[in-house]
Amino acid sequence: MKIEHTNKSDNLYVKLFGELDEHSSAYARITLDMLFDEKNVKRVYIDMSGLEFMDSTGIGVLIGRYKRLKPRGIPIFIQSPPPTVDRVLKLSGIYNIMVKAG
Repeated sequence: MKIEHTNKSDNLYVKLFGELDEHSSAYARITLDMLFDEKNVKRVYIDMSGLEFMDSTGIGVLIGRYKRLKPRGIPIFIQSPPPTVDRVLKLSGIYNIMVKAG
């Protein structure tokens, strides 16, 4: 798992690479939480185009980040999930709490 990020204005753009599963979930949680805490952001965009695999553990990572940001009024937008990842996201219902952005 590799995570890259950039800031533009009040937006945080995060790009995930590799696999978001049981083996990488702790690293993803810690890294994302550090980025959310360090940056003064109003919106978070998570680009998933570099993900090769994601399982239910990855869904848990996303839901945990959502719960962490929701009290601060910061929305999370999901961008460019590959078809297999998109299917997991659809089945989980994650798009009910996070917007799939074009």
